[in-house]
Amino acid sequence: MLAEGVRVEALGLLLSGESIGEAGRRLGISNTTVWRWARLAGMTVQRGRIGGLAGPSERRRAGSASGCPAPAPEGDFLDGRGHLTFAGRVLIGIRLREKCSQRVIAAELGTTAATVSRELARGCGGDGYQARVAHQRMLERGRRPKVGKLDPGTVLRGEVVSRLNLKHSPQQIAARLRIDFPTRQAMWVSHETIYQALYVQGAGGLRHELSVEKALRHGRTSRRPVSKLPRRSNRPWIGDAVIGARPADVADRAVPGHWEGDLVIGAGGRSALITLNERHTRYTLISRVTVHDTLTVTERLIQMVTALPQGLLKSLAWDQGVEMAGHARFAIATGAQVYFCDPHSPWQRPTNENGNGLIRDFYPKGSDFTQVTDHAIAQMEHLLNTRPRRILDYATPAERLDQLITVASTT
Repeated sequence: MLAEGVRVEALGLLLSGESIGEAGRRLGISNTTVWRWARLAGMTVQRGRIGGLAGPSERRRAGSASGCPAPAPEGDFLDGRGHLTFAGRVLIGIRLREKCSQRVIAAELGTTAATVSRELARGCGGDGYQARVAHQRMLERGRRPKVGKLDPGTVLRGEVVSRLNLKHSPQQIAARLRIDFPTRQAMWVSHETIYQALYVQGAGGLRHELSVEKALRHGRTSRRPVSKLPRRSNRPWIGDAVIGARPADVADRAVPGHWEGDLVIGAGGRSALITLNERHTRYTLISRVTVHDTLTVTERLIQMVTALPQGLLKSLAWDQGVEMAGHARFAIATGAQVYFCDPHSPWQRPTNENGNGLIRDFYPKGSDFTQVTDHAIAQMEHLLNTRPRRILDYATPAERLDQLITVASTT
């Protein structure tokens, strides 16, 4: 048995002006089959050398004589999304020949008159409405006219992959591409497109090209709640060096030179990374220690900040860990005042907390820093300081620090 789609297409060819013989040759069926289908659909056909659909005047007389409209073609007129099918377009062609109104046609199709009106506006050419031509135009409109921005083989895809390997986020990449390629819009892409290429398109096809284990920092969909634990008792060596005593101008980050610090503890609590983050530029300093007692941490902190330009070390915010019990010695050696955060209040060191989260992308919890070289730590520090940041208008911490040094040297 022939497919129902062949019957509908044959009727469409007749409505577009093809002869019975031509429709049969194009579809590979006999002329008798096409003629029988046309008669069952209520079409008035004529025999002869040309053969085909009779003129509109003959169809109107045939319709008037029978007293009822021609039968509709078989098949669904609308698809699952409510769009016209080829059978629906054939029905429109039949009813237009009978001079039916758009509202009558819409009611038979099960859609609105506006849908029929738009279909006629798109499908009517110089020869009037032709179902086959209108359907072909619809198929052409549905085809994507160009390759996707992040399709395999594109220059933009390679650029995005290389930046993801540097642990830049999709939002950072999207903004930085506009800065790095200001006149090449073909190299611009939205962060949402990158997310879809990572997790939606092809079951994360873009992710398979990365050389890093994680494309994004974490999988959380909501923020962690602020701790509701009660405060611990104050440490006796903290004294009045509490975070509330820090100058008010530190809060808006407008003045450089105020730092935040903490330890990133390694496996078994044996080793650690000392991390320092400047609040204004987000510049990061990292140093590895195999033990983190008070004397070792104090000495290493002094070494880390010694090379900083004058004026770029005014204060340091730290949590209440015992490793900073010797903070007075650090203050004397560097001239920087140390302030201690409230217990269980990591949000009082937001820059450092964010920086430590980035470090955990390189070295997850449980990493043994005794097995990591100082060169690897220096390389990680370089990557973090050359990473574009949204808070800096997608400049890098290294660029912002260079600007401060340049300004200081010219004044």
